[in-house]
Amino acid sequence: MSKPPKLSLAAIVASANPPDRHAARPQGAEIVTLALAPPAAKPAATLKQRARQMSVYLEPPVYDQLRDLAYAERTKMHALMLEGLDLLFKQRGARSIAQLTDTQSR
Repeated sequence: MSKPPKLSLAAIVASANPPDRHAARPQGAEIVTLALAPPAAKPAATLKQRARQMSVYLEPPVYDQLRDLAYAERTKMHALMLEGLDLLFKQRGARSIAQLTDTQSR
């Protein structure tokens, strides 16, 4: 027994809506073309796309303490590390992370 031929989507659509070339267009019907909307502005790049990655090697007790602090404060370790960098910058008289990112976005 031979297999039935596989139908393509185009064949299914064509058989569902056969072209009726002899039918008159309904009165008042007209073909309307739609203008395409202008392309949307590109979304801002994610932090992963904007930032540079840096590895930090921490001793296990230091890592555990940082993880415990993040858990206790219900925040991420990354946020605590940025807070630590901000404190270091402040101690050394350098600009804060907020000042650095604000001037780069201009």
